[in-house]
Amino acid sequence: MKKVILITGASSGFGLAAATALQADGHIVYGASRSVKNLKNISFIPLEMDVTDDQSVNSAVALILKAEGRIDVLVNNAGVTTAGFLATTPVEFVQDQFAVNFFGIIRVSTAVIPGMIRNKKGLVINVSSMAGLFGTPYTGAYVAAKFALEGYSQSLRMELQNTGINVTVVNPGDFKTNNTSTRKKLPLALDHAQLEAEYAAALEIVEKNEINGGDPAKVGQLIAKIVGKSKPAHRYMVGDFGQTGLPMMVKALLPSTMFSKMINGYYNIK
Repeated sequence: MKKVILITGASSGFGLAAATALQADGHIVYGASRSVKNLKNISFIPLEMDVTDDQSVNSAVALILKAEGRIDVLVNNAGVTTAGFLATTPVEFVQDQFAVNFFGIIRVSTAVIPGMIRNKKGLVINVSSMAGLFGTPYTGAYVAAKFALEGYSQSLRMELQNTGINVTVVNPGDFKTNNTSTRKKLPLALDHAQLEAEYAAALEIVEKNEINGGDPAKVGQLIAKIVGKSKPAHRYMVGDFGQTGLPMMVKALLPSTMFSKMINGYYNIK
């Protein structure tokens, strides 16, 4: 069945891959970006939307509803990545991270879900991260926003249980996207050789994993499959097993002190 789908952050990465795959499946796909100039050589319908702005979101959603009469699927994918040392991170830096990765999702969901409730059906797919399931060093603002998204998604699912709307979370590992080049990095802001070295070591591992990561098309294909399911699961982890299944298995078995030490060791913090 042809569905009307809204995807945020559709100019690159997972959003572009998902929008392209869903369009190929015959759905009516609106791919949103802060500027339609970012949406080039696409097969889906371009839509200008800034998830940090109420008027922009409401206007974009109203445009879809006027043209199609409904939105069947919402894919909350828009996001930004950051790096920094939490103990010297300004509040404003974290607020900027949350503005897109968390409050942006709430803003778009609030604009779309009431219509789904009236139609007694719908699907919300929130693109989180493995960083939403366990902390990692020197990416704490990003981790915090993804943890918040996880809690929001769980509670939202509970509240929508009897409305005909499903809520699914997708947790990707590291993939080759433009996050590496666009990541905003804060300097340490401390004269501390050891922490400087650890910050550099951890960030080197993060970026190496991303550069050597999988094709975002894999995540796009997964999202397309989820849209085709009548009863999607609550969560889908996608990526290398060593970044997805294995850490979660180990986390369930080890005491938190040992698990934290293991994660630090992975990022060359001994």
